[in-house]
Amino acid sequence: MKILAFAEQRDGQLKKNAFEVVSAAKKIAEQTNGEVVALVIGEGVEGIAAALGGYGAKRVVVVDDARLKLYSSTAYAKIIAEVAGKESASVVLLAATAMGKDAAPRVAVKLEAGLAVDCVALKVDGGDIIATRPVYAGKAQTDIKVTTSVKVLSLRPNVFTAGTSNGAQAPVEKTNVSLTDADFASVVREVTQATGKLDVAEADIIVSGGRGLKGPENFNIIEELAAALGAAVGASRAVVDAGWRPHDEQVGQTGKTVSPSLYVAVAISGAIQHLAGMSSSKYIVAINKDKAAPIFQVADYGIVGDAFEIVPALTKEVKKLHGK
Repeated sequence: MKILAFAEQRDGQLKKNAFEVVSAAKKIAEQTNGEVVALVIGEGVEGIAAALGGYGAKRVVVVDDARLKLYSSTAYAKIIAEVAGKESASVVLLAATAMGKDAAPRVAVKLEAGLAVDCVALKVDGGDIIATRPVYAGKAQTDIKVTTSVKVLSLRPNVFTAGTSNGAQAPVEKTNVSLTDADFASVVREVTQATGKLDVAEADIIVSGGRGLKGPENFNIIEELAAALGAAVGASRAVVDAGWRPHDEQVGQTGKTVSPSLYVAVAISGAIQHLAGMSSSKYIVAINKDKAAPIFQVADYGIVGDAFEIVPALTKEVKKLHGK
């Protein structure tokens, strides 16, 4: 069995989920006597590709083109499908990020492959790959066996552990895929990212605020605690829908799935939609004035009280610990 693992990169740096996907592919390969081939697409990315060998890739295929610096759904899907065909890959793995969610179904159609999306676990049973994915907003999970000869699976970020690299460097092979203007019918023109702002999908500590903060002007207490902890700022769907915070901070089923070491939920009731995006965090601290709030059912530590009193006091103590 040959497994093609698509490794995302941005601005010449491999994303955390790239290592997660390759590591997940390695585990499948170990159980099926298979081989992992990683794929990196972009501009000037040949130099970063070999590092994927430390996570289990036997080889890395690189498609390097100036036109691929920013994501194009049509061009990327064509490349992934063509490389999968050239490699005779029977399994294609992608991260279920914004990019992966867009590319995976396109690739599946091109390969006439079955598709399982947002998988949270993979196992091998009798030579078949069984994918587990959440259903009903995370209230249940279902096992799926894709029966087509080629299978496309997208993996939920921050669920599959990448571990640490063993230092191995994989051989890198550049390949060309014929791309025409028609292949760039859909392109990203510009990516703007706030400078110095941690991405909740990558952060090890997250402090999130909910509708109980009563207004956007009160999010300063979340920002101050996050700054003291060296954390990213997150938000619930209700807060984002109200326009208090940007969508890139939203944690939940329709936002970003996170799995940090520490997740602090402030004034968030804990609707199923939100829990689906953060319940796999290692430690969860909930601060809410409603002792019956659902968030306490998943919290490791809970504080019942007024966030406007508790959070500033907590921030003060954290600063003391850091000698500030």
